Amino acid sequence: MEDRLDLTRLPRPFDPERGAEALAHVPGLSGDRAALIAGTGGSSPYLAGLIAREADWLTGALETPLTALSAEGARLQALDPLDPAIGPELRRGKRRMALIVALADLGGAWPLEKVTGALTDFADLATGVALRAALAAELKRGKLPGMGPEDLETGCGLVMMAMGKMGAGELNYSSDIDLIALYDEERFEDAGEARPALIRAVRKMATLLSEPTGEGYVFRTDLRLRPDPSVTPVCVGMEAAERYYESLGRTWERAAYIKARPCAGDLDRGQRFLDGLRPFVWRRHLDYAAIQDAHAVRLAIRDSKGYHGPLSLPGHDMKLGRGGIREIEFFAQFHQLIAGGRDPSLRLRATVPALHQLSVAGWLPSDAASELVDHYRAHREVEHRVQMINDAQTHKLPANGEGLARLAALMGRDEAELRGDLTRRLEAVHEITEAFFAPETPGPGKAQAAEVPDPQELAREMGVDKGVLARWQHYPALASTRSREIFGRLRPQLLASLARAAKPEEALLAFDGFLKGLPAGVQLFSLFEANPQLIDLIGDICGTVPELALFLSRNSGVLDAVIGGDFFAPWPGNEALAAELGRVLEHEADYEARLDAARRWQKEWHFRIGVHHLRGLIRPEEAGAEYAGLAEAVLRGIWPEVQADFARRHGPPPGRGAVVMAMGSMGAGRLNARSDLDLIVIYDAAGQESSDGRRPLPARVYYARLTQALVTALSAPMAQGRLYEVDMRLRPSGNQGPVATSLTSYRDYQQATAWTWEHLALTRARVVAGPGELSREVMAFIDSVIAPGRDKGAVLRQVAEMRARILAAKGAGAPWEVKVGPGRNQEIELIAQAGGLIAGDPEGWIGDGLRLAVAQGWMHEDERDLLASTYRLLWNVGQVGKLLSDRVLDPEAIGEGGRALLLRDTGAESLEELRQAFELATRSAGDAITEILAREADADAGSEDAEGRPGRTT
Repeated sequence: MEDRLDLTRLPRPFDPERGAEALAHVPGLSGDRAALIAGTGGSSPYLAGLIAREADWLTGALETPLTALSAEGARLQALDPLDPAIGPELRRGKRRMALIVALADLGGAWPLEKVTGALTDFADLATGVALRAALAAELKRGKLPGMGPEDLETGCGLVMMAMGKMGAGELNYSSDIDLIALYDEERFEDAGEARPALIRAVRKMATLLSEPTGEGYVFRTDLRLRPDPSVTPVCVGMEAAERYYESLGRTWERAAYIKARPCAGDLDRGQRFLDGLRPFVWRRHLDYAAIQDAHAVRLAIRDSKGYHGPLSLPGHDMKLGRGGIREIEFFAQFHQLIAGGRDPSLRLRATVPALHQLSVAGWLPSDAASELVDHYRAHREVEHRVQMINDAQTHKLPANGEGLARLAALMGRDEAELRGDLTRRLEAVHEITEAFFAPETPGPGKAQAAEVPDPQELAREMGVDKGVLARWQHYPALASTRSREIFGRLRPQLLASLARAAKPEEALLAFDGFLKGLPAGVQLFSLFEANPQLIDLIGDICGTVPELALFLSRNSGVLDAVIGGDFFAPWPGNEALAAELGRVLEHEADYEARLDAARRWQKEWHFRIGVHHLRGLIRPEEAGAEYAGLAEAVLRGIWPEVQADFARRHGPPPGRGAVVMAMGSMGAGRLNARSDLDLIVIYDAAGQESSDGRRPLPARVYYARLTQALVTALSAPMAQGRLYEVDMRLRPSGNQGPVATSLTSYRDYQQATAWTWEHLALTRARVVAGPGELSREVMAFIDSVIAPGRDKGAVLRQVAEMRARILAAKGAGAPWEVKVGPGRNQEIELIAQAGGLIAGDPEGWIGDGLRLAVAQGWMHEDERDLLASTYRLLWNVGQVGKLLSDRVLDPEAIGEGGRALLLRDTGAESLEELRQAFELATRSAGDAITEILAREADADAGSEDAEGRPGRTT
């Protein structure tokens, strides 16, 4: 960027004589630059004084302002920290910076961000110089044990946190600076001994910056944003500060830390402190309760300042008044607090970028964001010029006509036009922000609530004892006054939504269970109030899937996903899903945090699939594919994390690494809402005997323990619950074999030892995570095992024997059992797998296996159609059943809503019709399978030995 002042506007001299006097101090100027000096000096007594005092310096600074500022900063940085002239020199630097920045601003040469950035940069520099001087004095007195001059660059354990506008790089022209002084207790053997010296240093630094002298002042310094300022010293230990924020931190302090950054002292340690505060500032769930906190702060400001009633320009506060700067800042900050825990892209310090990003992320309409940005820039320019007139830390417009006329002249604008523009902008900001914090007209939820009957009347209509409503007040979710207030506004709409269920009394009792299980209510009720559509969703869930309502009471954070913008969008695909989880995990600092993040993410997507199924957006078979896709994304995301954590202790995986292979329904890409995962881990140590790490392990032990770590990561209950139950019994030799199998052993086992049922299972095997080359090699081997095909007589005889063993062990199953029993899906899957194995086709699922059986000539087309239609019916029944409960389906126990869902997904007109169809289909399928196996019972009987092992088959 070129270092020159390209003027685009000019101030007018309100007092032409004063303007001429100012210009006389800088002879040789002409044209626009002369007009800039005359207009500035003639309208701002303060700047006229600076022009007179710094005329010699100003002449060169007008030519290359950035170079002049940089040289001034270097001059101050080079001062000896013990030089008594530091105070006067800082004040001289402040005068020069204030003068050239004001001229660049008034002349339109620098945009707002460059102006506020230059002001902030000098504040950072001045704070650093003053802190170094104060600490050097303590070092000289020997009051900082263990510290020497070399520690001055890292603040001798101190860090200054820039807060507010300084933290955001948005200082106004006559701004004070908000600082929090923190010290690192770990830098000292005895922090208590050093503490008094650190406190003195902070006080001296503040005095050096803020004390008015004949040279002026540098910055008024405010240290009151520290934890509990009424009882804590000006310098607080980091550990104590962390404990305070974790236990007592308030919403306004969370908002303040959005803009916080280390500006002087030990910058690296300061950033680590901020990183540790992320859970305090950025809540995991959408934090709509922050809106009410923000509104309470706004009302408190208005009450304390008397800012009520209609807008009046004379004396109006451009910062705190109606439609002012603070309204826009609060609007951005509290939107960030609501959603920034879930979306790290919103964690921006500056107001304008935050508004833009909120629009990009879908939290603000683009036109509203653009309008607020425009008003914010205009408001800040007015604020700066109000302060430039007399270097006053004020945000109020002049209280009389003369003052407004002077302001208009300094801005180079017509007074009447300025008045009109200010009024329009202030009213526009107020209209946008007030609608967010405290809408004057009822929102969608309140409008609906006004139309419903009295809650007790609704309860009577729903056929529920009014005692159900009465006991709610004793639940933990309604323990606080605030939660009761919010819920009182929500209750009519909630009851109206429940009353629309097929069986309102069932829905209300399910909601009672949901409410009873909530540990707290303010956050969730605030979420409902801000998003009334969630109330109808809760009504649907309570009226149809009471167990899902119970799940929600313990995992209400998953509702955040509903308002994330694309909750009801089509399934994104497995690749996009895996990539999204990868991005989520990238933002977490350690292994445990990543596992918890994966659990939160999985719960949201799992909930989304269930809601899509519940509302008919996807069919049961689509839900099955999506549940499997979600599980695959989790495995692809978690497996590298497990390996990386394990490698920190035992070194990288020996050899070529390991793959995770999915079997059973997971391998086939079809799961239900409660499926566990059938997995096998296969590794190739490639001749490497052990790992190379701090605690090396033999390769076999390494991969066994790594596999156990994966199972723990997936199935161990943590703060966010568990991901999946894991079943590894399909590995070679089942529970008797090692939990991880070497590729060589796996090949040998499958080629020489495996049972026929294990080769049947291979038709659904699929590698889902691990190194690409090894994955392809494993899958190529599995294909080679299946591709030669098998003798149909031998395979079907083994299927018949397996069928008989299963029936003997598990019986015929419950009336609505969909998996185990004659004609149920397990038997149909065995027949379909036999079709793939006999044909030597490793691809495909149920329909393909049955089609191959027909092509091979051992199944008739009508038998295939019967088995396929039975499988679909039972799959649909099972998918609905697992969504509703973890037990075998009992239509009498799932409620009216559940029965309606079951009929919808099976296409039956009534429960009796479905029962008859279920019984007929399973009986017919069982008979067909018996017939198929009997037809082929004696075919090629000698192709396998009596054990059913294929090692000696031809």
